[in-house]
Amino acid sequence: MEIDQDLEELLIMGDSDLIIPQAQGEWETRDVKLFPYRQHVEDLSKLFKSIEFRYIPRFHNELADALATFASMLPYLGNVHIDPLEIQIQERHGNCNTVEVEPDV
Repeated sequence: MEIDQDLEELLIMGDSDLIIPQAQGEWETRDVKLFPYRQHVEDLSKLFKSIEFRYIPRFHNELADALATFASMLPYLGNVHIDPLEIQIQERHGNCNTVEVEPDV
């Protein structure tokens, strides 16, 4: 998606203590199953003026956990286009109250 939008700079944040250092080239990729992914990252990196990988500890990555939970709840319909979500992060917390009501039969 970033390539289609002609972006030149890219920031990728992840909570994997293993994958981020490998993507940054700080650690060697030894698992044979990960070689194709590492090569794909290197190939894609050449399409950007600058690319940065940033490690985010899991306890600071609540948004990614929420999105992963949300994504796991959606049915996978094969090769169907899904529009990207627009997410705004507010500076202050919001409150949400829920009320459980039983149907009046």
